[in-house]
Amino acid sequence: MEQLARNQSILYKYIPEKAVPVISEWIYTFDFKLKIKKSRSSKYGDYRPPVNGQNHLITINYDMNKYAFLITLVHEIAHLSNYNKHKDTVKPHGEEWKLHYKMLMQQFLVPDVFPADVIIALRKYMNNPAASSCSDLNLLRVLKKYDEKQDTLLLEDLPQGTVFQYNKSRNFIKGEQIRKRFRCKELETNRMYLFNPLTEVTVVQPGS
Repeated sequence: MEQLARNQSILYKYIPEKAVPVISEWIYTFDFKLKIKKSRSSKYGDYRPPVNGQNHLITINYDMNKYAFLITLVHEIAHLSNYNKHKDTVKPHGEEWKLHYKMLMQQFLVPDVFPADVIIALRKYMNNPAASSCSDLNLLRVLKKYDEKQDTLLLEDLPQGTVFQYNKSRNFIKGEQIRKRFRCKELETNRMYLFNPLTEVTVVQPGS
């Protein structure tokens, strides 16, 4: 019980209060280790199955708002639950994982946990959840409304041809939109990359 209380005290910092009892119980019953990691541009979280007698391991980026953190955490717990049943015999984000994700998320789709606009966007996303919630621009836009930083600049807000900095070090020029992403050229290498419209960027001033 001491460990359960310790888990709850940590979780209160990262997820909605009403979700804490369920998640802390899952940490115990699913027997996994949760690590809070620094921001990673390539992913919000990940799951690793147990090896050499160690626990299941789930890592989540620390810098998400509480609603995004919970959605990501349940996503990874669904991987764990799916692994327990199927091991490596099914696709990581196949129909089996989607079923586990939907079942685990269902109990959180209530006003005590999420605001109404997040519930609406999340219900739509959960009809066919993808490998990453950031692939659903509608859900991502709604979640960003609850970020502590509200003065961030998004790539979709910039005119085409604007030079911007990404990840505090690399400069790009914004190009045309291709389906749901923007085609941008890295100035140093001339390589082309596809960016999510909701990528947070900084405009590079002329001469800087």
